This record gives sequence, structure tokens and C-alpha cells, in this order.
Amino acid sequence: MDDLDLYREQILRHAFPIITGRFVAFGPAYTRELKVARPLLMAVLTPATIAAALLRLLRMTALGTRHRIKDLKKGPEYLVTPVRVRDDLGQVYEVEMHGQLPQSALHRGDLVQFTTAPQKDPQLAVRLLRLINLTTMQPLAPRVPTLWSHLGPGLLIQAVLGLAVAAVVVAAWVS
Repeated sequence: MDDLDLYREQILRHAFPIITGRFVAFGPAYTRELKVARPLLMAVLTPATIAAALLRLLRMTALGTRHRIKDLKKGPEYLVTPVRVRDDLGQVYEVEMHGQLPQSALHRGDLVQFTTAPQKDPQLAVRLLRLINLTTMQPLAPRVPTLWSHLGPGLLIQAVLGLAVAAVVVAAWVS
């Protein structure tokens, strides 16, 4: 054991949904990939392909660009930033913030209240859902890219159009 270990601050994992304390610092940020479930991806791509084929037959341009399954399956990447807060007893807690906040949202020493939730992986720190900067009385919520923003509006419009075409074909075939 060296002298550094004697003075190193112990970082605790918090189990409760609300943490109140003073903002200490942001940790080094890194990216994490959001996985896309293959059945969900196929449920969107199949009707979108039907609509794209129909639009090509009608000599219209397809809405959006061609999407490769490999690219869409990777999912969007989002920023993960460890955030440290010190409570009234002097204990330091670390939570993970997914997404981004404005740079001016938190300053060292600000009184903050975090609302957290556990993550699927118990090895990870709890996830920050929203926070209130009690010093400025500013409520904040980090913004994370979603599956729907990753797929894009063009592909989703194509999928809805493809579902409508498939429903009309099935209705005509059944009757």
C-alpha cells in the first residue's frame, strides 16, 4: 500500500433513486453503442422495402437513402459521462450520465439533486435520468439519441407506406 492509496477518495455506488449533494466533477467521457434488436429492425425494413419497390415501379424516387442492415443494426452511439457528487456527510457518489448537457449547466460546488435508475448491468453505476441544479433552480435532462432518430424519418415514412400497401394487398386478396 502506497501513500496514494491512503489519500484516495472512495467512490460509492448509490442505491437510492434520489441523490442530493454538491457537484464535484465530470469524469472522462466515452461513447457506448445502443444495440438494435434484429426483429425490430426487420419489422421496419420489410415494409420500407415494399414501399421502395412500389415507388420504383411507379418511377418515383424513394423516400430517404438506401439503408444497409449492417449499418442500422449497429445502432447510434451516445456519450457516457461519469458524474461525481458529494453528499452532506462528505461521501462521494458516481453516476453515469447518458447524453449531453450544456456546458454551463453545472459548476463545481453547485447544489444538485439527481434522479437515478439502476442499469441492466449491475457492474455499472446508476444512470442519471434527470437533475435539478438547486443553486440555479434549473431542471435538466440529458438528451440521448433514440432508435427512431437513428433509423430516420425517411425510413419510418417508407415503413408506414409499406404497411399501408401490404394491408391493401392483403385486404384485396382476402375478399
